[in-house]
Amino acid sequence: MGDCNSDDFRTYTSATSFVDDRRFSKHVHDNVHGNIYLDRLSLKFIDTEQFQRLRDLKQLGLTYMVYPGAVHSRFEHSLGVYWLASDAVNRLRTCQGRELGIESFDVQTVKLAGLLHDVGHGPFSHMFEREFLPRVRDGLKWSHEDMSLKMIDYIVDEHGIDIDSDCLKKVKIFIFSLLWNFILDSREMIVASEEGNSVSSKEKQFLYDIVANGRNGIDVDKFDYIERDTRACGLGCNFQFQRLLETMRVMDNEICYRAKEYLTIHKLFSTRADLHRTVYMHPKVKAIELMVVDALIKANDHLQIASYIDEPAQYWMLDDTIVKRIETSTDQELEESRNLIRRIRRRDIYQFCNEFAVPKEKLEHFKNVTAQDIACSQNSDAHLNEEDVIVTNVKIDLASGRNNPLERISFFQDYDSFEKFPIKDDRISHLLPACYQDMIVRVYTRKSELVEAVSEAFENFQLKTYGKKTQVHATPEKKKRLKY
Repeated sequence: MGDCNSDDFRTYTSATSFVDDRRFSKHVHDNVHGNIYLDRLSLKFIDTEQFQRLRDLKQLGLTYMVYPGAVHSRFEHSLGVYWLASDAVNRLRTCQGRELGIESFDVQTVKLAGLLHDVGHGPFSHMFEREFLPRVRDGLKWSHEDMSLKMIDYIVDEHGIDIDSDCLKKVKIFIFSLLWNFILDSREMIVASEEGNSVSSKEKQFLYDIVANGRNGIDVDKFDYIERDTRACGLGCNFQFQRLLETMRVMDNEICYRAKEYLTIHKLFSTRADLHRTVYMHPKVKAIELMVVDALIKANDHLQIASYIDEPAQYWMLDDTIVKRIETSTDQELEESRNLIRRIRRRDIYQFCNEFAVPKEKLEHFKNVTAQDIACSQNSDAHLNEEDVIVTNVKIDLASGRNNPLERISFFQDYDSFEKFPIKDDRISHLLPACYQDMIVRVYTRKSELVEAVSEAFENFQLKTYGKKTQVHATPEKKKRLKY
């Protein structure tokens, strides 16, 4: 029996009140959450080269090229999620532990799930798996969550970590359920176990809601990255996750919130959407990402970058430093990739031409716009090739597609009540949004001298599709005159 059930790792009743001696924990200071205490089992995972790799993965990928302060890593984010997961489960244990049967085993597994949820993440935020891999491994279904499961097993085997097998299996189920859980009408969660059989867990289902909530999207992963990302980018944040941690309560195996926190929860989702619009999907950030994708694709045959995803033993060696490896290489085979990276350094980036928001009434049947659509809309005197044009279809929502995420959340009146209930927006305010999704179509060109031709083709496409120009304004004349 490994450390997961050891008395040494019975943690504390809240984030600041310990049951056990601090001699069994390591103290570090986080610039977001302050003092964090890492238990001994978690340290066995942290103090490995595979977990330390997260220091070389910037949380926001290439965003630092636009927001210079956005240089924080997935390492510190993982510690933050670990700490908030620990805080959340221990608050529930303090207030409802006897009623819910929360044990030391549950506390440890939730904490480890928070710590390890991103251990299989790829370079450059989500760009690696969403844009690079589909272009070099057509049809491949790969996710960093799947790799996280493989990486956990690899770390345990490689470093001989003594962990209870049930604890390890439960941690992986928590992580596997981050994106791939299915909550049935019976509210029973079923996920596939590593042996291929179904694992059913009616008991303590609320534990799945803590790290990455597939039920309604309120989880400590968002709590950490919203606070950390806004701070790093120098933006204000009026969402206070502490209020939700302090007022949450489990009812019928579900984490519920006081009705008075409705607007606090709305701020969670609206702040996330604002970050997507102004930071994660910033037009110039996206232009730089497109260039790095092209550079990686051109380098792939020589460096076999995509092959790293096949085995954890190779994958842990892949991180953001792949760009520096390309840039400093003298290999002739990497010349095209190297030139693209140097263009980024010199701020000679792909040109963002314009964008439009898809009209609300067209969202339901919207089909992604392609480079071919724009090239086919060019004027007769233009000479655009499809490869000159790049189109990105940017979806921004409140984490539930075209639906209101707050409709999936249960509330309660006060701590003396035993009834949970949903709340409709119109019972709170008529100023809340009536639409919950934006689709923004953006067009770029790889060649600055083609900005005018691409912009005109983009306008023609809008007229042909919607009968009017839906962009806010024309492409600036000074951008059209760029010739370098």
